[in-house]
Formats: sequence, structure tokens, C-alpha cells
Amino acid sequence: MAEPQVIPVAKGDGIGPEIMDASLHVIMEAGASIKPLFVEIGEKAYLAGNTAGISDETWEILRAHKTFYKAPITTPQGGGFKSLNVTVRKSLSLYANVRPAVGYHPFVPIKHPGMDVVVIRENEEDLYGGIEHQQTPEVVQTLKLISRPGSERIVRYAFEYARIYGRKHVTCMTKDNIMKLSDGLFRKVFEEIAPEYPEIESDHWIIDIGTAKLADSPTDFDVVVTLNLYGDIISDMLGQISGSVGLAPAANIGDDYAMFEAIHGSAPRHAGKGIVNPSGLLLSGVMMLVHLGQQDVAERVHNAWLKTIEDRIFTYDLVRKAKTEGMTEYTEVGTKEFADAVVARLGQQPEHLTAASYDKSMGSIPRPVLTDVRDAEMQLDGVDVFIGEGKLSADELGQQLERVAGPEFNLVIVTNRGQKVYPGGFPETFCTDHWRSRFQVPDGATPPTHGDIRKLLERIEAAGLEWIKLENLYLIDGERAYSLGQGQ
Repeated sequence: MAEPQVIPVAKGDGIGPEIMDASLHVIMEAGASIKPLFVEIGEKAYLAGNTAGISDETWEILRAHKTFYKAPITTPQGGGFKSLNVTVRKSLSLYANVRPAVGYHPFVPIKHPGMDVVVIRENEEDLYGGIEHQQTPEVVQTLKLISRPGSERIVRYAFEYARIYGRKHVTCMTKDNIMKLSDGLFRKVFEEIAPEYPEIESDHWIIDIGTAKLADSPTDFDVVVTLNLYGDIISDMLGQISGSVGLAPAANIGDDYAMFEAIHGSAPRHAGKGIVNPSGLLLSGVMMLVHLGQQDVAERVHNAWLKTIEDRIFTYDLVRKAKTEGMTEYTEVGTKEFADAVVARLGQQPEHLTAASYDKSMGSIPRPVLTDVRDAEMQLDGVDVFIGEGKLSADELGQQLERVAGPEFNLVIVTNRGQKVYPGGFPETFCTDHWRSRFQVPDGATPPTHGDIRKLLERIEAAGLEWIKLENLYLIDGERAYSLGQGQ
């Protein structure tokens, strides 16, 4: 018989130790072939001077054992502390965040019986890079970074997940009508890959109306693949309308490593009371068992949990939901008692809800093959120079910039918060102290050089203006690779 697999386990902060103890109790009683190796992360690690909430020793343990089972942690406010979740996901390249949202009506009463949606959320890029700068007294910036390989990995993962788990439809959600390059790249990759999976239907929704549709009619969706921030928001929303965020599990999957956690936080106000619902973390443990190839144990745990829900053994969050819906037949229990109830039902099947079934193909999604575009030809086409200036009007600034453009460049447009304000702007447009000035060579002229841009910056400085940032404008394989300004 094979030795149990060593799994690093973090009990976390707040309610974390209670729900992890409960979840491990069920998993081990079900016969999981794992050996927990407890590690210290979170608040204690932060306060010990680790700004990411994790020590070098713990990193080595995670890298050695590859699978991580984690309870929620608390990130201290202020002080430059970084999110541990984001740090682990990015450091170990856990690019796929898998968040199922399933309804258990009528045992957990909800407005959308039959909902069963899986959100496949890109997990490393987007605004979660946390690259922010205050550029002027009035304006801060966050960089949104979307890459082709990052988009290819998550889109292909979504289709492979749908294929392996017998799903029939994958929906992409972006805001590419506004962010035509970043979200536009994600959608473009989706539309390139979708035809490789002809047995799976695919479509695209703009994220705002798509979110509204998800909230109103979740049964119309099957698998949703989307960018990092959107996926975070819609998966929490779906968890809530499925009955309780406390029921929602999550897996963070990469090519070599994986982390399993509930989607909710550490809820310190409930810590130590013994009342919280361990289901999200327990069901994350089910996902972990599938990932580890222990599908039989995953089925035992999942089906015992379903039978417990059918028997209306509820923690306080589900009791609150039941009372709201006028339900009177239920048994209220604490965290430990809920786990004991699941253990008592190991080996049983649900009588009304669909029984869980996992075959050996599940949990083994192929490593994606990525398109190499690094040989694309890049040609400099101009430069956007951002100016910090709080005293001049748009016309006054524009006229100064016209004078410093010099022989190499024309000043094409000045924008403020993306809106054209010079030439020909409206006096009604509200402006801050943060201006983008776009310089390009005259039509038919030789493309600019980096030396030309350096000379331009020197002239801007000599005019007494503060340039705070620049963005080079490129043509890639002859196509414009930058957005036009609003009004350009």
C-alpha cells in the first residue's frame, strides 16, 4: 500500500482553525490517504516580519509537496502587507481559480433551483498585479496587465475542464467594448481556441450585463471563463445566491502546484464561537482529493455531505437562510457537530440531490501548449508623455506642448482622464492635474527613435513642465498596438 501523501495544511486565522479541524476530521474519517503537515502562515507570519505572510521555510515545504490545503487568513491593515493568497497564486503560477456554485434547493432554499455554474477565473494577471503609483497630488494609477500566454492558459483550461467534467457550454465574459486591447486580447484568444472544441458550445457576454444575467438566470450558464477581477466578483455573487458563501469551495491550479481553500475570509468576529459553516473548506478538500487521484474518497465525503444537507443539519448561516424562507424543519448545530454529522453519513448517498461521481480522468487537465508571438515585429510609432500640471488650462498647456514638439513630432492630442481636451476640447470637461500628451511624427516621415523621444523630454523639462511617465506607441506587425484617445 502506498504511503499517504504529505499535504501542507494551514489552519489560518480567525475561524480558520475551527473549520480546518472539522474538514480534516471528515476527510480522514473517510479514508483519505494523506498526512497533514501543518505550516504557519498568515497573521503570525506577518507580525513576525514577513510582509507576504509566509516564511522561507514554509515556501520550501510548499514547493516540495506541491499541494496546499489552506484555511482563510487575516492580512493586517496598512504597513505594506501583501495578500498571501495573491502571493502564493502568482509565485507558484496557480493560474486557474476554479469556483463551483451549486444550488441545493429545496434543502437550502434559493430563488434559482438547479443552478450549477463553474467560474474559471484567471488568477495571476489583471489589476491583481498590485502595480500602483500616485502620479500627481490628484491622480493615482493602477496598471492592468493582460498577456497572451496568460489568456491562452486560462481559456484552454476552461475548455479542457468542460470536456473532462462533461460540461456543454463555455461563456467568456470581458469588457472589451471599452478596454479594446486588454480585454480585447482575452476575447480574441477565446475566439481562437473555441473552434478546437467543436463539441462544446461557446459565447461571449460583456461583463456588466453578463453579471446581471448570471444573477437573474444562473441556470442559463454552465462554465464561465473570465479575467481576474471579474471572476472574483461574479464567483462571490454566485456563491451568495446559491445559498451561502460559506458553501463555496475553490481550487487554485497550475501546471505543477495546487492550492485548495474556501472563497470566504477569516471572519474574526465569529472566531472561537464554534458556529461557522465548514462546508466551503470541506468541499475544497473534496476538490483536492480529486486532484490527488483519490476520487473514491472524494465521492464518499461529497455524498455524505449532500445527505447531511438533505437531512437539514444546518449551521447558523443556513439557519438564517431557512428562517428567511419560512422553513421550520431543520436542526441547528455548531461547526464540530456538523462535521460529526457528515462523518455519521459516510457511505450513504443523497436521496434527492444528485449524487457526486468522480472518475479517474477528473483532476488531470493537460498542460497547455502556448502560441509563441515573441518574434512579432515592433516599430516605434510615437509616444504618450504624461504631464503633471495643476495650474495651466488645457489650452495653455496644449499651446506650450505644441511649441516643444520640435521638428520630429506633431502634438496630436492632449487628454485628461482619457478625454480629449486639446485641440478643440470643451470648457465643460472637468480636468485634474494629470494630462496625457500624444506625440507622433508627421505623415510620411521616418519613424521616431528613442533618441528623438529623449530630446523631446529634454525640451519638455526646459519649458518648466513635469513629465511623470511615458508610454511608447508601437505598431506590431504593422497593426496599431495602442488605443486612440476618446475624441481622437
